[in-house]
Amino acid sequence: MAEFIRIYEENPNPKEIGKVVDVLKKGGLIIYPTDTVYGLGCDITNIKALERVARIKGVKLEKSNFSFVCHDLSNLSDYVKQIDTSTFKILKRALPGPYTFILPGAKTLPNPFKQKKTVGIRVPNNNIALEIVKHLGNPIISTSIRDEDEILEYTTDPELILEKWDHLVDLVIDGGYGDNEPSTVIDLSEDIPLIVREGKGSLEIF
Repeated sequence: MAEFIRIYEENPNPKEIGKVVDVLKKGGLIIYPTDTVYGLGCDITNIKALERVARIKGVKLEKSNFSFVCHDLSNLSDYVKQIDTSTFKILKRALPGPYTFILPGAKTLPNPFKQKKTVGIRVPNNNIALEIVKHLGNPIISTSIRDEDEILEYTTDPELILEKWDHLVDLVIDGGYGDNEPSTVIDLSEDIPLIVREGKGSLEIF
């Protein structure tokens, strides 16, 4: 049975954030709110946890397209090759926000992702997600939790999420109702930015 914790985004309780971080450090899986849809996440450094997420999503870990959720852009060089000034300006302008940016992967990527040429970087505009990553000390990998209902696409109610994911994850955060629109995905790995998916993030800032 998954633990169910209520955390308020305006002022996340450090004690509750600490509980979430403990679960992640022990290799646990969490479902947490972002500035778009609820995400399934785990510690990027824990291989067993990464494999569990890949199994749930029915993908091979090496071929997965999980996003790296970061607290800010300060440790970007651990996961991303050196980027030019114009690319960095785009990131600074858009983040934190409802965007996923595909960037060229660095040679220092964690083992399971070593072969990846690109990585998806996310800095969500959500205090709960940012506090978790900040206190964990490294990114979490993340993938959105889709709903089997074609009309819904994404589940927005934390209690319904708990019902469905209770036996698959270790902790579900109730951070209030989620959104039903995913992040906008922009590929910045080549010279010309490419819009991969139009989501919640406005394209006007580009």
